[in-house]
Amino acid sequence: MPSRKPRLILVHEPEKACFDRLVADGHAPERAAEIASYLAQSTDLAPEFEALGRACLERGLSFTPVPLDDAPGVLAGEDPGTTLVWTLTDGIAYFRGGAAPALARLGGFKTIGADDALFALCQDKFRSGAVLGALGLPVPLAGLARDGKWLVEPPVSPTGWFVKPNRLGAKIGIWPDSRCHDLGHALELSRRVFAAYRDDVVVQPYVAGRNVRASFLGMMPGAGVEALGVAFVDSGADFQTMADSLALYGDTGEAAKVAGHYAEPELVGVADTQPVADARIRAIAERLMSGVGLRDVFSIDLRVEADDTVHLIEFEVCPGLPCFDFRAYCSQQWGLELVDAMAETAASRLIT
Repeated sequence: MPSRKPRLILVHEPEKACFDRLVADGHAPERAAEIASYLAQSTDLAPEFEALGRACLERGLSFTPVPLDDAPGVLAGEDPGTTLVWTLTDGIAYFRGGAAPALARLGGFKTIGADDALFALCQDKFRSGAVLGALGLPVPLAGLARDGKWLVEPPVSPTGWFVKPNRLGAKIGIWPDSRCHDLGHALELSRRVFAAYRDDVVVQPYVAGRNVRASFLGMMPGAGVEALGVAFVDSGADFQTMADSLALYGDTGEAAKVAGHYAEPELVGVADTQPVADARIRAIAERLMSGVGLRDVFSIDLRVEADDTVHLIEFEVCPGLPCFDFRAYCSQQWGLELVDAMAETAASRLIT
């Protein structure tokens, strides 16, 4: 018989499962390891599953972490009336986490996070940008290239262009020359990305400014932009490369800590120095919540110029919960450690 005790099920895709599947599909092991590294939050949160279970028990619910491949079988044995599904990792291409909220919807389960349609949209940066632009949000226009050929030519840009993978790297430029001043070089980057990762590239006008992360966890249902945390993320670099990303998260991040090479970017509240920009970011978040359907847990990446001009780069429906920035947000906004914030959020949906 299905359990009647309220239960939080956290569905996650492990790095190794992704790596093995990519290698079996013909990806070079080094490239497969880089791709799978984007699932490092599964690796980083796993040591805290026991603590998360205790935090849930303190609030009257049980906790079960479930690898993605096991999710169909586990959910089949659960009671939709007392089970909450939280999807830790997204993906529609290299990763498959977007299947979890779809499975939850199919089984009639309550969920934390956006609906499954947004899991697909946010992973395709070109299509996502088109939707955000249609909503009147300040997202840079973009071209799209595949293996050295334009599918959509980018706009003219006196400041040059930024080249990033369409479905993989999000805002990350894979290499240090991802900012370029020549469209011929942009096409060369598209060839390199296609050869290494089998992905298209988005080519956007380069926008200046400091990097900003806006984090959101709606601890209570119906929480609005007052719960948003908005911070400059100052790493000393203009943008993050693949190498920078690898040094922050997962096993490679742990190795960097051991070797003494790990350095977290500095977080500074945007409202402290640029309150106008902070207000604009909150208005953008409100538009995303009402116009796109973001809810419960998400993050937004932006660039902010000194004159308070704001550029929306992307949104994420599965923010890196165990990452330094989201932990800092939970502490500053809610006064809680990550596992307690997660358990409190789940309990607010399950315990009445």
